[in-house]
Amino acid sequence: MRVLSRLPVTVTLITLHLVAGVLGQGLWKPFDQSPAWDTFAYGLPAIEEGRWWAPITGTFLVSPSWLYVVVFAGYAGVAYLEYHRGSRIALGYFAGGQAFAIVATMAFLSLAERTPWPWAIAEAAALDVGPSGGTMACIAASATAMRSPWRERVWFTVLALSIVMLLFWGTLADLEHIFAVLLVLAIQHPLASHRTDLRERRLIAFVGVISLGVAQLLTVLRDTDGPLGDSGAVTASVADVVVDAIVIALIARGLRRGRRWAWVAAFILGGVNIAWAVVARTGVQVLSLPEARFGGDTTPLVGHAVLWVVFLGYLVWARKAFRAAGRTSIGRGPTPTAADAAAEVRAHGGGTLSWMTTWPRMSYLRTRTGLVAYQRHAGVALALSDPLGPADGRAGSITEFVTASERAGLVPCWFGAGEETRRGVPDGWRELIVADDTIVDLPGLSLTGNRWKPLRTPLNRANREGMTFRLTRFKEEPWGVQAQMRSLSQSWVDGKQLPEMGFTLGSIREATDPAVRIALAVSPAGDVDGFVSWLPVYGGEGTITGWTLDLMRRRPGGFVPVMEYLLTSSALQFETEGAQIMSLSGAPLAHEQPPDAGMIAALSERLSLVLEPVYGFRSLHRFKAKFHPRYVPVYLLYRDEGDLARIGAALVRAYLPDASLRQFADAGRGLIRRDERVAAAASPGDAAAHDPGRRPGR
Repeated sequence: MRVLSRLPVTVTLITLHLVAGVLGQGLWKPFDQSPAWDTFAYGLPAIEEGRWWAPITGTFLVSPSWLYVVVFAGYAGVAYLEYHRGSRIALGYFAGGQAFAIVATMAFLSLAERTPWPWAIAEAAALDVGPSGGTMACIAASATAMRSPWRERVWFTVLALSIVMLLFWGTLADLEHIFAVLLVLAIQHPLASHRTDLRERRLIAFVGVISLGVAQLLTVLRDTDGPLGDSGAVTASVADVVVDAIVIALIARGLRRGRRWAWVAAFILGGVNIAWAVVARTGVQVLSLPEARFGGDTTPLVGHAVLWVVFLGYLVWARKAFRAAGRTSIGRGPTPTAADAAAEVRAHGGGTLSWMTTWPRMSYLRTRTGLVAYQRHAGVALALSDPLGPADGRAGSITEFVTASERAGLVPCWFGAGEETRRGVPDGWRELIVADDTIVDLPGLSLTGNRWKPLRTPLNRANREGMTFRLTRFKEEPWGVQAQMRSLSQSWVDGKQLPEMGFTLGSIREATDPAVRIALAVSPAGDVDGFVSWLPVYGGEGTITGWTLDLMRRRPGGFVPVMEYLLTSSALQFETEGAQIMSLSGAPLAHEQPPDAGMIAALSERLSLVLEPVYGFRSLHRFKAKFHPRYVPVYLLYRDEGDLARIGAALVRAYLPDASLRQFADAGRGLIRRDERVAAAASPGDAAAHDPGRRPGR
């Protein structure tokens, strides 16, 4: 009701349509068969006969009845415009667009019917009803309330749709649509001074080739009767249609990613269509050959050829946007290595995730001032953490990475970025907090007071039971201890339906790095009851200022509060050594989103709940709260919501690079069965579900 209260114009217009539909019976039978059609429908004959009211009454009538669905869907554009820019502007664009579309259409036809143009003569004698001129104007105008690149996407789509429909099925409504769009185009000038970038040029090509494909498909499905002439549906087999659709889809996808092969393929396909149209029309018009020899009516071929000529001309103009080869590397020159990344981190410092950029599977872009570490999955260049190098050059590294990724036809994004990187991305980029980095400030750390009692208790218990804490490195431990650590890690992995995660979650392999420290909890019998690994956090000039938690493993049946013991003992040891911070890292998808965070944040929250039984992100987040950390947001930075589907796929492959489709399917079935068990346990008839003493298992 709050939303509807902000849409009085939209609600009123829809209500008037429903009332007119009931009074004119157009809701359940075709109004054009009613005796009132000639009285209330608008068009050139209505004005010539003095029915001045027709443009008003005809606006709120619809024929045939099924078009009410389309009309009401079109009011979504009016609602969007009214919601974001106000009722007066929405009413102005609707009324002005509808009036101009009708008047301009009649003026155009009154001139065109004096020529021997069959289409113009036929349309000049026709009548029409409906508000599509006004709704189309509002849809076009609503683009100004959108952020780039959605603004350009709406404009390109509306223009392409209007041109295709007019060219092939030029009804009065199609003519009204194009005039309404041209009116808004003249008022707003959305594209006149706008300089398209690389991405938008590819987007225009994508929309253009999809429009050509839709036009070809529609001419197969139904007759055309546009300005180019009337024709029957083009004769084509199902196989031909399917092949054409697949080819056009592949070319469109390639153009969207700036591929050179797609640009060449578009020229080949367009050249074939243009040449065939020339041959067919020459054969019919000059040589008087039967049209059947060319697969049926050749009129649509001319329309397709005209569109292809315009489209290929655009591809020639925008040719520099389509130079990305297949799987090319980002950047030029010698490819940096993990050793180069480690050297940059040591020399210039970094964030709590920076050491992860030295892990396997990472690629690197060398910039003028440093490095950017990234992984490439699903057409996405997924940069990790902040740029490496001098602090004053990181903004330039961000720009270079974005530019290089887009030139290679990849979607650039940043994962695990900090505040400095968030401020350095291009204007208009979106952000999503994917985790909270839990930072424990070490100077002056004291475990006194009631708030630290949950951590003092494990330390006291460990002393009573004879547990030993040791802060070491993997290679410094004897073979027996190493074997136990490997066994603990493998037993944890074996208990999961999906493989061990990667990207920002290390494994025992990363723990063997000499730069990584290991905290061990050893029982009096010599058993390793648990261990954690710590990644270095450099502050520049080779100085370590802190440590980041990575791997956490415990032995089943061992010392119960072993993790609290290990982390607390590590914190005390790091504080003694002079470290400034200890990061407990951020559990992915466990950030508490604000109420107004939006749809994407809501989806992230839902994903966190779904994956909780598998990886326990939220439980881990609650566990770390015992250490009373301060929270620093960790961001996912991306261009706009249109990239999120591909970014999501890239993150899945980055975190689970070795997972098979079968493992994903098994994990999905496991989640479903687990949800069913939870639902069954929560049923009113299950007394155990209401037992306050029962604790959920993990």
